[in-house]
Amino acid sequence: MEDNSDKLLLLLRSMFIHVYALALSKVSVLFTMVLIFTYFFYCLTGFCDSAPRTLYSHQGSDADYDILDDHRRILGDLRPPARLLHDASPQRNLTVSADAERMDSPGPPSERTPDTEKDGMPVSNTFGLKRFPQAIIIGVKKGGTRALLEFLRIHPDVRAVGAEPHFFDRFYDKGLEWYRNLMPRTLDGQVTMEKTPSYFVTKEAPGRICTMNCQTKLIVVVRDPVTRAVSDYTQTLSKNPGLPSFQSLALKNSSTGLIDTTWSAVRIGLYAKHLENWLQYFPLSHFLFVSGERLVSDPAGEMGRVQDFLGLKRVVSNKHFYFNQTKGFPCLKKPEGSSRPRCLGKSKGRPHPQIPTEVLQRLRDFYKPFNHRFYQLSGQDFGWD
Repeated sequence: MEDNSDKLLLLLRSMFIHVYALALSKVSVLFTMVLIFTYFFYCLTGFCDSAPRTLYSHQGSDADYDILDDHRRILGDLRPPARLLHDASPQRNLTVSADAERMDSPGPPSERTPDTEKDGMPVSNTFGLKRFPQAIIIGVKKGGTRALLEFLRIHPDVRAVGAEPHFFDRFYDKGLEWYRNLMPRTLDGQVTMEKTPSYFVTKEAPGRICTMNCQTKLIVVVRDPVTRAVSDYTQTLSKNPGLPSFQSLALKNSSTGLIDTTWSAVRIGLYAKHLENWLQYFPLSHFLFVSGERLVSDPAGEMGRVQDFLGLKRVVSNKHFYFNQTKGFPCLKKPEGSSRPRCLGKSKGRPHPQIPTEVLQRLRDFYKPFNHRFYQLSGQDFGWD
């Protein structure tokens, strides 16, 4: 009898262990399924893409590379969303945003496959939305626009097209949807940007941008027009060594000293004339004029103004820069995991050719009234005279 009782207890004990193990297994499976469902839910709503990343992504070993290779500069802490720039008119204004690979080619950006859409509106996916840019760096050539955009890319709430789209001056016939599809995907609170310096001197550009969105914020990087013209000439000379001398291009006649305003290197520096065209479509409050000289001497100070203008938290600061004595302009400090600091490419900081002093002085005299008019229109004295 006692043996039977022991066997019964042993059987009951074995059954209890089996039932407990089975129940525990089902609970584990259920918990795992809940975790998987939660993960997929957040990824499908775009949350995964907003996960914190390091300030610079490592681009390989110790190979030499410049700042153009760095396409993902997102700080390691999530920041509060940037303030919405402006409320757009529902009929006239469209939504905007961008981040493509940086290319150094002046040709059209590569076309991308459009997302599935309904009624022409952007469709959400894992990486957010493609939008039209809320802010555009519209000028000026050889003023410091590329440096400004690279510095802005440090900010986690800025996404920008890599190549210059040239949509509003060269490829407008391709249509706004083509333009929007060049833009990077962005999350709520991120600012989409692009830069094309030739917009500032293109007569049709302001009207076309206003057709897209009259609330667009416009950034103009300006520089002493004489220095800018020499820099422009230097760049062209590097690509075409047979180019005539600077003075022969700048002057209509060497004996009279008349300036040839048909030469693009001279014409671009007539900032007041170009700005008057833009002010027909946009109020002055929509513009930020960045000093190309101060962007070199005090990059953190100018970047502070830019971040304020875009409604962004001041993230880019002095800790990100050091001055490169060889190149003569600031560079970004060494990113984590890299053996080298990051400067703009070899095309930046070229030595300028020697220009006769009297030619430079004639140019300064020529630009002086235009500079003063530009100071009046912009409300800023850049001190070029």
